[in-house]
Amino acid sequence: MEQITLADGQVWFDAALLTEAELDNAFEPTFWQHADKVIGSAKGRGTTWFVQGERVPMALRHYRRGGLFGKIVEDQYWFNGWDKTRSYQELVVLQHLRQSGVNVPRPVAAKASKVGGLFYRADILIEQVSGARDLVALLVKTQVEQSVWQAIGAEIGKMHRAGVCHTDLNAHNILLDGDNRVWLIDFDKCMQRAGADWQQGNLDRLLRSFVKERNKVGIDFDEASHWNWLLEGYRDTLNAG
Repeated sequence: MEQITLADGQVWFDAALLTEAELDNAFEPTFWQHADKVIGSAKGRGTTWFVQGERVPMALRHYRRGGLFGKIVEDQYWFNGWDKTRSYQELVVLQHLRQSGVNVPRPVAAKASKVGGLFYRADILIEQVSGARDLVALLVKTQVEQSVWQAIGAEIGKMHRAGVCHTDLNAHNILLDGDNRVWLIDFDKCMQRAGADWQQGNLDRLLRSFVKERNKVGIDFDEASHWNWLLEGYRDTLNAG
């Protein structure tokens, strides 16, 4: 990753994925809108914009707070060093996971900007996975095979083997591409951790997510078969390390 120092912040970017012409305004949704390069969007805490770059399609996300505090301070965070900003830390985690062989999108660029000296705002650009489908949306409409459930578990196993705790591991953060290849996404606030006592917590959170989505939107999910298949793939992969 290359680094640029701005008057009020820092930008880190992969020059192989983002052109110099795009870099100046890459974190501004209006830039992509005026260039007619917005190819989609998704709603969460804010809007994630899917944009067509010169080299790769990307997802642009502005960091926003959740919960009650987020209603007061929407998108500002306490500044404690550039390497502690959420955008930089997510970029580093993604790079580490890719180097560890985990299927996560390539980070394209990240930005952090000071606000009044004590706070900062942040944005990140991540390569969009071509043909990816949200696992929840998929399971509402169809079943997935045993091998896919095992592959989901295997990918989580690789992530844990790389020492990364996904603090929001849920069914929406698992994607399948056109070849049914599994991808893990949304690594905001995630980190490398020593030991293994946190791993079961990740799995418990994911199981609760599947049960919640089954009750909420009727996804095809069964603990006795699907979850056990996922655990088979997880344990085989984690133990293989």
